[in-house]
Amino acid sequence: MSFYTSLSGLTAAQTQMSTISHNLANVDTNGFKKSVTEFADVIASSVNLSPTMMVGAGTMVKGNVQQFSQGNFIQSSSALDLAISGDGFFAIKPQLNGSNVNYTRNGGFKVDPDHYVTDAQGDYLQVYPVDGSGAVVASGLDQAISLQLPATSGTPSPTQNVGMTVNMPSSAAVPTTATFDRFDPSSYNQSAQTTVYDSAGNPQTMTTYFKRETTGAPSTWSAYSFIGDKPLTTGGSDHITLSFDATGAMTAPTGATTFDPITPAGATAAQTINFTLGAASAQTPTAFNITSRSADGAAIGQLQGVTVDGDGMVKASFSNGDVKSLGKVVLANFTNPAGLRQLGDSTWAATGISGAPMVGSPGSDGFGNLMSSTIERSNVDITEELVSLIAAQRNFQANAKALDTASQISETIFNIRS
Repeated sequence: MSFYTSLSGLTAAQTQMSTISHNLANVDTNGFKKSVTEFADVIASSVNLSPTMMVGAGTMVKGNVQQFSQGNFIQSSSALDLAISGDGFFAIKPQLNGSNVNYTRNGGFKVDPDHYVTDAQGDYLQVYPVDGSGAVVASGLDQAISLQLPATSGTPSPTQNVGMTVNMPSSAAVPTTATFDRFDPSSYNQSAQTTVYDSAGNPQTMTTYFKRETTGAPSTWSAYSFIGDKPLTTGGSDHITLSFDATGAMTAPTGATTFDPITPAGATAAQTINFTLGAASAQTPTAFNITSRSADGAAIGQLQGVTVDGDGMVKASFSNGDVKSLGKVVLANFTNPAGLRQLGDSTWAATGISGAPMVGSPGSDGFGNLMSSTIERSNVDITEELVSLIAAQRNFQANAKALDTASQISETIFNIRS
């Protein structure tokens, strides 16, 4: 019997050393939770046996119990690196359209080629959907969705109206080159640029060149406009004539000039632009100046960044100034987290021992706070594990010595007759 008693001690000590080795091997694994081997004594009891005569039959491994204490935090430069300060797990799906949900404490998320937010294994982060105002419109894990970042935002709107108020210098001379050529600065006096948008929402540059034609009263100027390399014409004319009286007040044009339809390079449809020189435009002794400039139309916003606030709300910002709420991070917790099944890669699955997942939002009752640009490290303490490893080694040696002693006693008994 003593052979098997010592053997159970050896097996238990070996299991403990394996558990400690596993902990030490994952000291640098983000979101890893260490395990502790627990033992129970084995007693062969009988109703006929006196309690004072019972002899133990060794030990057994009662279980490797996971320890879900908080790991240390480190800062990162990615807004999608998330950490939970307190209780809870991130909910992730291994398949985009699957129903299976796993759980993790490793919040090192990234964006995949389809703009979904995933972990290093490609599992999809789950969030509650929100409406246009950012209010959560669902509850429960079965209504959560995989977080996807939109590449663009907004509806394109082509520019239809451009306005500009200018001050023309009265001292400007008539250019020496009589024929206007936008590539020849000696053929015009000044130029001004305005950003406009084509039918697809792409930004284009509208450049207007001002050339003085006559001096005295009235004084006239010509304005030539281009979008990219394409000239803007009105009624077949390639320019607008500006007239100023002796006081410098602009007398023409008196309203908006409608250019002929134009399809800018890269656009898919033609557009018509109304160009208005403001009534406050004038000719004065001061330098050329644009006192006001405006253009309608809107571009499609390109994704520029993403943030996650302390409440778990994911927001995306775009180049056109739009800021959109995309979803609220789902957290899950369990009655008995130690009963979760380890799947590797710092992920777990629910079991009957852990209980069904309870879901909620960061900072709510039973759930920790969410920190962005932060990663939770392993909760393994190297010093503690090394001390435990020494103790496990001593236990192994002691049981091995007991086994050796039992062997020597048996050998002595076998040699009695000789």
